[in-house]
Amino acid sequence: MSPRRPSLSRRDLIARSAALGAGATLSGSLGNAAAQSTPVASPAASPVASPVASPVASAEFLAAQDALIADLQSQSGKKLRMLSAVVGGKTPEEDTLFAQEITRLTNIEVELVHPTADYDEKLLADLAAGVEYDLIYMNKNQMDVLVDQEVLTDLTDRIQGSAILSDPTVIPPAELDLVRYPEDRFYSVFNKFEGARMPTVRQDWMDALGLEAPTTLDEFYNVMVAFRDQDPDGNGAADTFGLSTAGIYDIQPFMSAAGVYPGYVEVDGGRTIPYATEAAIPVYEWLARLYAEKLLDPNFATNETADMRNMFLTDRVGMVTYWDTWVGLFNNTRLTEDPGTTFVAKGIPGAVAPDGSIIISRGQPSVWTIPVNAQDPDTAFKFLEWWNTIPGITLGTLGILDHDYTVTDGTYALTDVGAEHNMDHGSPTPYNTNWVNPIGTLPGLIEAQAISVEHGYLAVAGPDFTPKVEPILEEFIVKAILGELTAGEAVTGMQEQLTSQGLID
Repeated sequence: MSPRRPSLSRRDLIARSAALGAGATLSGSLGNAAAQSTPVASPAASPVASPVASPVASAEFLAAQDALIADLQSQSGKKLRMLSAVVGGKTPEEDTLFAQEITRLTNIEVELVHPTADYDEKLLADLAAGVEYDLIYMNKNQMDVLVDQEVLTDLTDRIQGSAILSDPTVIPPAELDLVRYPEDRFYSVFNKFEGARMPTVRQDWMDALGLEAPTTLDEFYNVMVAFRDQDPDGNGAADTFGLSTAGIYDIQPFMSAAGVYPGYVEVDGGRTIPYATEAAIPVYEWLARLYAEKLLDPNFATNETADMRNMFLTDRVGMVTYWDTWVGLFNNTRLTEDPGTTFVAKGIPGAVAPDGSIIISRGQPSVWTIPVNAQDPDTAFKFLEWWNTIPGITLGTLGILDHDYTVTDGTYALTDVGAEHNMDHGSPTPYNTNWVNPIGTLPGLIEAQAISVEHGYLAVAGPDFTPKVEPILEEFIVKAILGELTAGEAVTGMQEQLTSQGLID
């Protein structure tokens, strides 16, 4: 059973967001660093590509999609101004092409505002200054604040009345709980499916060593010993580690063994952080054992996520804890380099908790919202419906026709630019089951996403968690793993720091 989540939106969130007019910064940057590439063709004159639907696509969905597209094409003079963190091109030049592609497909003229850095600051500063947008991209933490500030339009009736967005084949009803507010109100529409972080193993090493997927800390330990001692890469040298992480990002699959949840959890009406409680001590002791026995990458404390990923891709470690999407990206990267590779990455669930559950961290939902000062909320909502249609999903994944991909006699192919962009233009993993990727799905991704859906837990964080709470947790947990503090001393230190700063009750 999931723990009760604390209501942070009244005291903590409002206290933080009261500085909205001064441009308060929310946690979790959504900024999208621009990749370097050059536009090769304008899609404006290209024919509309035939959308690709699943062979089992819902007839009701297809009818609703066709009706929406016909409605959009029958209108003229519609304009939208959109503030986006990740949806769009990879360069300012590509953003222009992306906006043109939206216009070609929807008949809506779009001004796409797509900052390449400091997105949170831009969002809040513009809202404080009264800048008008029809659509704003954000995550759940940001939305919590802005819903409390009554900055966002209530979309409940529109969503319930939408033949597309109320279709369970487009958005699974269970997922709506992630963005549901009191009294069953909704203020957003999903941008894409957000997965979870999980252990990702070298399955080819597992198979070669005759190992089964671990479910307990003892079994995880034994797998890591095998990765260290049994020469899984076959180079005759003892140069492989069991596990690599980037600091304590993400140790949650192991915290699961103790039934410890990430983020805030409400206990007897007060805010607690389970990572800073005695329940977590056995896991910190286990991690310290991994480090002492050279099963854990010795550079874990200073690793960036890129360092951890590189360890995994270069045969130096058998397990990492990372996003489900990267299962597919790991496999695709190695297959692209060497089509004959034996490399196989596979996502597996975390350790089983005492109650039989598995607790891994689900990503904060990314959503589109319509601010209350939007100039054309009706057209903005139609765009949100269209974003969840097959043409909209094709744009959000494959990208711009004749720039990121081509269609020849019904066959889709990525261009060199499109291959660099990894089929990600803001919505690489859509919810809509009526769409099938015409290029194909990255190996291992579907299975990893199924683990996310079954075991992912959306932690309660709030705006102070990343800037204030995480540094405290990181400092003491790393010291515990390195053996500089006992696990008990680390928990005591975390509790003292969090309490003194008013971050727990």
